Amino acid sequence: ILKDLLFSYFHLILYHNINSFSFDLKYDKMYKNEVNQMQRQKRMALINDITGFGRCSIAAMAPIVSAMKIQAVPIPTAILSTHTQFPIFYFDDYTSRMSDYIQTYKDLHLEFDAIATGFLGSKEQVDIVIDFIQTFKQEGVFVLVDPVMGDHGKLYTTYTPEMCAKMKQLVQYADLMTPNLTELVTLVDRPYPTTLPTFDELEEMCQQLSQQGPQHIVVTGIPFNEKQILNFIYNQGEDYQIVMVDRIGEDRCGTGDVISSVIAGSYLNGYSFYESVKRATLFASKCIDYCEKTQVPNYYGLCFEEYLYELGEE
Repeated sequence: ILKDLLFSYFHLILYHNINSFSFDLKYDKMYKNEVNQMQRQKRMALINDITGFGRCSIAAMAPIVSAMKIQAVPIPTAILSTHTQFPIFYFDDYTSRMSDYIQTYKDLHLEFDAIATGFLGSKEQVDIVIDFIQTFKQEGVFVLVDPVMGDHGKLYTTYTPEMCAKMKQLVQYADLMTPNLTELVTLVDRPYPTTLPTFDELEEMCQQLSQQGPQHIVVTGIPFNEKQILNFIYNQGEDYQIVMVDRIGEDRCGTGDVISSVIAGSYLNGYSFYESVKRATLFASKCIDYCEKTQVPNYYGLCFEEYLYELGEE
């Protein structure tokens, strides 16, 4: 009798465990199918430096694209405590560690919907970024290149002729570009103009740049007159467009990062390139106006936090 009872007991336990295991497998399979059917959240790689204080680079870009319901994935080129317009700052060049950092994403077979690049400080970094794009730019993925090379007719000290030539290699992989006038003329081998270029001249230079790669270009922050800033939009095969905004105060650190990230996020969310530029420049203007009214120092960047919620509103 004891033997029969033990046999029945173990049979009951085995039956229960098998059914529980089958249920777990069935539930797990149902869950995985449900996840696969759901649309993955959009994801953007941000290749730029990380600066703790000063509202620029990834510190500005990540919260902006996140507010637009896009997952931001930072890929640091350097780590700074503050940006270089402060009298003191800590700087850690991340070039030697970038490849190992990126290898994790390769091993995980991560997928991105967009890639946005900012300031690159060396030829080695450009090579690393090109390799990243070659790996992760699949069908439907766009690349926005903000060629942070200089401003007001002067290149940054790191942008030697060799570095400028290297940047032209990166241009070949761009779908969208956001150069200022200094960067535009440099990339098409023209001198910086002494007077405001005509629209036809801007279109000609954009067309020349477009032949190297990007289909959509906006030349940002062109001083049109004492009261207005011109943003010149070129779409390959279409007529040029312009977006004018009020000129508010002096130049502010991080403005380009704010504009490029709003453009990238808006474009990824289905806005046309023109609509993306208009959205970005109006957002930046609103932030600058707030800074001026509250007397925020120029090198503190744009107080975009005040209006982030607007970027999440469709």
